[in-house]
Amino acid sequence: MKIQNLKIKLIAFALLGLLILLAYLTGFGCVWQQLFSVPCPGCGMTRAWLAVLRLDFSAALSFHPMFWSVPLLFIYILWDGEPFRNALLNILPICLIGVGFLAVWLVRLFG
Repeated sequence: MKIQNLKIKLIAFALLGLLILLAYLTGFGCVWQQLFSVPCPGCGMTRAWLAVLRLDFSAALSFHPMFWSVPLLFIYILWDGEPFRNALLNILPICLIGVGFLAVWLVRLFG
């Protein structure tokens, strides 16, 4: 991984974090929900991470059960999607996290 590439990714993550914080502080909320009138697969993630920062993990699980996947996705992106030498091991975690997000979303929509 090149240092320049890492810097660009870290800046992009920081800007994304600032946008999420701005949406949260202004009360705008979820863009997906504003546009489509249904919650997005990640709705509740900000509240979940605010609960994690308070060390309230049970509340974090209730806000969004997939909150634990964010650090894994962060690492995955920083390593250009190849943290493992085996190609299957690089794809499997992303697929499992995607299925987890989809399952949570479907349960919230239809449950």
